[in-house]
Amino acid sequence: MRTVLRSATREVVIGGDEPFCIIGERINPTGRKTFQEQLRRGDLSRVEVDVAQQVAGGAMVLDVNMGAPLADEVELMRRAVRLVQGVTDLPLCIDSSVVEALEAGLDAYEGKALVNSVTAEEDRLEAVLPLVKRHEAAVIMLPNDETEIPEEPRRRLELVERLVDVATGRFGIGVEDIVIDPLAMPVGADTTLVNRTLETIHLVHERFGLNMTLGASNVSFGMPDRAGIGSAFIPMAMALGLTSAIMDARAADLVRSVKAADLLLDHDPWGARWIAAHRARQEREQQAPG
Repeated sequence: MRTVLRSATREVVIGGDEPFCIIGERINPTGRKTFQEQLRRGDLSRVEVDVAQQVAGGAMVLDVNMGAPLADEVELMRRAVRLVQGVTDLPLCIDSSVVEALEAGLDAYEGKALVNSVTAEEDRLEAVLPLVKRHEAAVIMLPNDETEIPEEPRRRLELVERLVDVATGRFGIGVEDIVIDPLAMPVGADTTLVNRTLETIHLVHERFGLNMTLGASNVSFGMPDRAGIGSAFIPMAMALGLTSAIMDARAADLVRSVKAADLLLDHDPWGARWIAAHRARQEREQQAPG
């Protein structure tokens, strides 16, 4: 399964035989008080810094979320999408729980975006999927509905089947444009939860072969050395079928673990990308002062 995303000039493919797709998470005001205040004033200057840092870190797609309390999220999303596309050619993931903000971002976007996200709740499907279809976008879909966030992986699989049926059958969205979020839960809350996420990834991969993504930072929430946890979790998930993650592209150890897993899973023929990244890192270290 190949999910193709595009900017005006660049294409990124998410797929099981492709390099793992690193979706930069940083353009998001959650947990960032200074950034929230800037957004309430309509100040997007921090966005350019976030873009530059994530591109330098190895992001392949950038998530854009403007959900700051008391801010005009719709107008900010429109402006942010145009701003980001003015400074990078990476494809974007338009991220909002507000349908009007998703629509504004998609209207402003040049290319084929990834929409983040839609659940199996009926009103959410009816509101978001027509936008996805009209803009010929891809969409992240989560297997939870009006009644529950299922604990059991097989119940999540049942909801994935419903999501696929509705998206393809009712709205005419291609199955290749469906990206499943298997619901990553924090290991700090319950150490059994990550195993359920991993089992869900395995089941979805075996049953549907769909591309999958998740918020990698969710797994380590509330724990120390979060990058260390992520560096262990993501390669485990990749081996079971995870093909992308919304993650901190600035975290060098985390990105290196992804590239190492690509090499070991034969997603990096002859190790060309691993060797090139190593040589680039050596060159940077040699050029560093002191």
